[in-house]
Amino acid sequence: MANTNWLEYDANEMVKGDKDFLWHHLKPHKVFESSEQMIIVKGEGITVTDIRGREYTDMTSGGVWSVMVGYGRESVARAVYDQLVEMPYFAGVFGNVPAIKFAEKLLEKLPRMGKVYFSNSGSEANEKAFKIVRQASRIVPGREGKYKILFRDRDYHGTTIAAMSATGQIQRKKDFGPFLDGFVEFPHCCCYRCPFDKTYPECNIDCAHAIEDVIAKEGADTVGAVIVEPITAGGGIIPPVKEYYPIVQDICRKHDIWLIMDEVVCGFARTGKFWGHEQYDVDPDIVTMAKGLASSYEPLSATVVKQEIYDLFINDPSDPETRLNYFRDISTYGGCAGPMAAALESTRIIEDEKLMENSEQVGAYLLEKLTELKELSIVGDVRGVGLFCGIEFVRNKETKEPVSEAEMASIMGNVMAENVIVGRTNSSFDGLNTVMNFAPSLIITKEQVDHVVASVRKALEKGI
Repeated sequence: MANTNWLEYDANEMVKGDKDFLWHHLKPHKVFESSEQMIIVKGEGITVTDIRGREYTDMTSGGVWSVMVGYGRESVARAVYDQLVEMPYFAGVFGNVPAIKFAEKLLEKLPRMGKVYFSNSGSEANEKAFKIVRQASRIVPGREGKYKILFRDRDYHGTTIAAMSATGQIQRKKDFGPFLDGFVEFPHCCCYRCPFDKTYPECNIDCAHAIEDVIAKEGADTVGAVIVEPITAGGGIIPPVKEYYPIVQDICRKHDIWLIMDEVVCGFARTGKFWGHEQYDVDPDIVTMAKGLASSYEPLSATVVKQEIYDLFINDPSDPETRLNYFRDISTYGGCAGPMAAALESTRIIEDEKLMENSEQVGAYLLEKLTELKELSIVGDVRGVGLFCGIEFVRNKETKEPVSEAEMASIMGNVMAENVIVGRTNSSFDGLNTVMNFAPSLIITKEQVDHVVASVRKALEKGI
């Protein structure tokens, strides 16, 4: 009988297989022709172990900020196992019990919202939002022609063509065009590199008011939605100032434009509030989410809308004129029951273990300790909210000249040599891939923060 213990492996065979068979994400592979790629084989708490037995403190929650409750949660695995034995899957044209329960839980967390649509990735969650906007521009009286979607420079909304069309990161988009019509960019809101060369608070929050200029240029009768990350994530960990979103919301309501909050990264207590947009006085019309829903123990995403948006798609199937005016969309893996069970258990852990409070408190401590690194000559800016922080590196603090790609790679390598995994702005901007980011699992302690910051300081003091 063939060996069916899928956890067994030979390390050297796996290293060879990794090189022979896998095409990795976001990696130039030339370097691995002569060196090993890291292979992660175990996780416990916020520690991961590679195939050679080396242990690392993971400050990235799995590389892309999504293992919210930490590694090794047997209760999540058991919840998935029990559900898969009972009923693993049926297409989302019908309901399943954990999906109903988790949708109810999400609406408890988003009391102004009305309905939940499940799919399997953040990119897909945003695609659903875009399709809702586009279909409404065809079938809803008063919204005819409002098909355009405005997006912010430096924000990231996914890897599919439509999601990339709404992404403000030039290197991520390079060579993948042509992109879709009807996606229009507006300025970013990073105070450290203000697009208007002004200083807060004497700036009149021009980065927010600029959205109305873009709307005027495009024509308000053609704009259906604005999409933003509550806090820009991969684009450099950029929390807008407190006045920003009330202004954006007023502009959207003035022109009957739906405000979409992409909570794929910021949701599920990453920022110290359950939702990133709760850090601000704002009431979005559509909220998209992924990553933290099931702490990446299973793939899952959701698009959540206000009841009045859902109601626009209630039609009479016997009417030949309107019989197609329902949301004609499907996500195959949105019917998987296992991820719903994982999400229910992961959310229970966040609530029962008070991980949102831990994110707020330990996150403030992390930001305080990272800010102490500003005494180093190459640390230009430190910013963040909750367990979501970034360091921007510069050659010259006065001119804010960024470090080079090679220097940034050296910095990252020095930190890795201290057995700490941090993230960075990766292949996103010309000359500004210079932000190191910290987004650990929500279980991190102050003692672990001390260890990480000391390790980063040691790495930075080696120089570049």
